[in-house]
Amino acid sequence: MATTVAAPTTNVHLSRWVDEMARMCKPDRVCWCDGSEDERDRLIGEAVSAGVLTPLDHSKRPGSYYSRSNPNDVARTEELTFVCTPTREEAGPTNNWMAPAEMYAKLRGLFDGAMTGRTMYVVPYIMGLPDSPFAKVGIELTDSVYVALNIRIMARMGSVALQRLGASDDFNRGLHSVADCDPSRRFIVHFPQDNTIWSVGSGYGGNALLNKKCLALRMASYYARNEGWLAEHMLLLEATSPEGEVRYLSAGFPSACGKTNLAMLVPPPAFDGWRIRTLGDDIVWLRIGEDGRLYAANPENGFFGVAPGTSTATNPNAMKMLEHDAIFTNVALTPDMDVWWEGMDGPAPERLTDWRGRPWQRGSAEPAAHPNSRFTVALDNNPALSPFVNDPKGVPISAILFGGRRSTTVPLVLESFNWTHGVYLAGTMGSETTAAKTGAVGVLRRDPMANLPFVGYDMGTYLQHWLEMGRRIPRPPRIFLVNWFRRGEDGKFLWPGFGDNMRALQWILDRCDGRVGARETPVGWTPRVSDLDLRDLPARPAAVEASLRFDVDEWREELRLQQEWLDHLGPTVPRALRLQHDLLEESLETARRVG
Repeated sequence: MATTVAAPTTNVHLSRWVDEMARMCKPDRVCWCDGSEDERDRLIGEAVSAGVLTPLDHSKRPGSYYSRSNPNDVARTEELTFVCTPTREEAGPTNNWMAPAEMYAKLRGLFDGAMTGRTMYVVPYIMGLPDSPFAKVGIELTDSVYVALNIRIMARMGSVALQRLGASDDFNRGLHSVADCDPSRRFIVHFPQDNTIWSVGSGYGGNALLNKKCLALRMASYYARNEGWLAEHMLLLEATSPEGEVRYLSAGFPSACGKTNLAMLVPPPAFDGWRIRTLGDDIVWLRIGEDGRLYAANPENGFFGVAPGTSTATNPNAMKMLEHDAIFTNVALTPDMDVWWEGMDGPAPERLTDWRGRPWQRGSAEPAAHPNSRFTVALDNNPALSPFVNDPKGVPISAILFGGRRSTTVPLVLESFNWTHGVYLAGTMGSETTAAKTGAVGVLRRDPMANLPFVGYDMGTYLQHWLEMGRRIPRPPRIFLVNWFRRGEDGKFLWPGFGDNMRALQWILDRCDGRVGARETPVGWTPRVSDLDLRDLPARPAAVEASLRFDVDEWREELRLQQEWLDHLGPTVPRALRLQHDLLEESLETARRVG
């Protein structure tokens, strides 16, 4: 029988469930987490003693630690992620599905005794603010002290969640075990109708931090459809003009496509007086406000960001927030116990210990840090955090941006003609894959709203929900596509990106206010070169012109691929979006004949 630290709750629903899961998993000890500083110190001590965490040099990075995962467990495993709704049709063609009873039976076999010899940590948490009526309470049972410590950073964890829950049985039931970390016995499974998530065989954050992608996106999207709101894979930022006007933008990009960099953007010197502040870099919940505008809130309490490519040049605010109280996973270690990754400031050190724990020398063909290596750090570490991040009603959105990695076709920035057209552009959006998921890198795939891996129900129904939301918002935000990654014939990026993306943001905000012109193309509005503030831009005018170029032949091929995507989604695709496709196809054919 497991030794149990006394449960700090009188909630009988919670206590009975924890007891039931403990009988199945058979841990040696059950520990209830309260979120206190004393507990943090104790758990860190356990993690260091077990070799799960390695202290960094605290004179360089106070309160920071290093972790290295199993080499077979370094990214989200979408092929092993399931949405087990009562019917296959409800999950749709883009989700893996199995009948719930069959999947429960399979998983019980894997969880039976999986925690023998280990501690089961009971981790209560809230996604959202404790005083927000929209917050969701979850409990994750895990045998990973790494997971418990990361949830402590990423969510509001401990007694605050139990107080919010009270005597209710309305909480997400999350069960996680690293088990033997065998990819053939690895599953990340969602049961939306039961408010339940079971994950086994992985310790990687995207698979094991059940509060994050699992609850705050896949499960939340399912609830949002039924309750009339949106749960989206988006950043959230505040833009203040030199005149003091404050506006808010949300933006959906696939993982490792620049969400964190844009959320923490520092404007170039030519934009003196502009200020960007961060509200979130990964997940946004959106609801219609009493004034008819769409309001957004970040349900998280921390950042779980990609390290490679992060530097003082690309994201100075991120580098500042990583100076203390951070957990680094699968980066490289320096001989003096600091961290390093590709793209960091300055040349690589002569010698490192790589993410696998092997000696590494400068000039090695293998990367020192894994391409999907991560940092975990609290929101409060961000030196440019918006003071409105803790507003329980959220902030009003002026514009929604969508984008991914596209070497061709998609211009630097493209404004939709209207909400339905914007839903079509975002719903058929393509992006070249990155290392944030297992599989080949650089392959073009469709990623609606940058949310393909995280929608917990049928994709066609999800797109219909977006259309219905638009009809319900009296003052909807405008929708834009952006593409920082277009390349020229020489293979080099046409746009400098990073802080210079402020130039595109300014055009977007001015479009929302009717202050700037645009060029109409058959697929949307784009800026003319003269519409952008290009003072001191480190790029040739010809490159900027090329980044904005609309090419009829490229878009005709794009529409062909979009048609294949809509056909793949099947009969639930809204008729309005198929009509949008036909209208765009006709417009392109007219442009081809004329031009």
